[in-house]
Amino acid sequence: MKARSARIAATAASVVLLAGFATACNRGSSSDTAAGGKPKLGIDLPRADTDFWNSYAQYIKSDASSQGLNTLPVSNSQNDITKLVSNVQVFENTGAKAVVMAPQDTGAIASTLDTLASKKIPVISVDTRPDKGQVYMVVRADNKAYGTKACEFLGKQLGGKGKVAELQGDLTSINGRDRSEAFAACMKSEFPGIQVIELATNWDGAVASSKLQTTLAQNPDLNGIYMQAGGAFLQSTLALLQQKSLLKPAGQPGHITIVSNDGIPQEFDAIRQGQIDATVSQPADLYAKYALFYAEAAAEGKTFQAGPTDHNSTIISLPNGLEDQLPAPLVTKDNVDDKSLWGNNVGH
Repeated sequence: MKARSARIAATAASVVLLAGFATACNRGSSSDTAAGGKPKLGIDLPRADTDFWNSYAQYIKSDASSQGLNTLPVSNSQNDITKLVSNVQVFENTGAKAVVMAPQDTGAIASTLDTLASKKIPVISVDTRPDKGQVYMVVRADNKAYGTKACEFLGKQLGGKGKVAELQGDLTSINGRDRSEAFAACMKSEFPGIQVIELATNWDGAVASSKLQTTLAQNPDLNGIYMQAGGAFLQSTLALLQQKSLLKPAGQPGHITIVSNDGIPQEFDAIRQGQIDATVSQPADLYAKYALFYAEAAAEGKTFQAGPTDHNSTIISLPNGLEDQLPAPLVTKDNVDDKSLWGNNVGH
């Protein structure tokens, strides 16, 4: 599927998804615990322009349905903090007892979190950790480990020498900062012979492609790429390399070693075809599962402590709450067909 067609399909899917959410909700009840005595949950999806987040949205829909949760009409803030604030106000006004969100600008959400805390509405933040403001639980993986794993794999594949273009995420996001800082620190200490060319992209595939094109023109000897979000960057990056006859299969002379983050099915296919070499599987399925788990627990007044969990993760203490750090394995040609990876189970 061409990149434009894929974007159109993804957008259409997200519209259908949100419509399905709205239909499934119990709008007519004035009770805060309408569906079978379950508390109302407000859920905001952060965006619908990447395959990763559209997969997360599908998991949210299926898990909420299978568990019979009492969800308010699900909103999508479309990577816009103003829309997120507005959507949360709707949740407040319609009786939400807990709110699930994934703020893309982790610095600008503090006042909204303070407002929710004052109204005793707990917040579960998915994938991103707000810089300030109280959260009941952050559900994410260790994003510093993402950067370190990418660095270690690239460094070893390149033999500690060469040039790497780093397609960074939004540096106003804790995820973009964590991945970038960890990648830079690892490269500096472990592979000083590799030059890292940092390209800020704001999670935008078009921006990433434009900056990478300029970088390739200035650095024809570029031999590595680190994409901090395969869902945002994969299609445009592969299209650009193909256009410039630089998309050489792994193992062939001239191959540019590429490591990504997300774990979407398209990345797995690219690994199988030798177009990219590895990705870190960010657990979209577990993000949805445990976001809903903690939202319901929060609404029911349950509490948790720092330490190991019963689902192969560790809860850590934050200055403003707790964070459940879920597992996110490195995926290469050696384990790309592992059926336990969510990217191999989408649509099944």
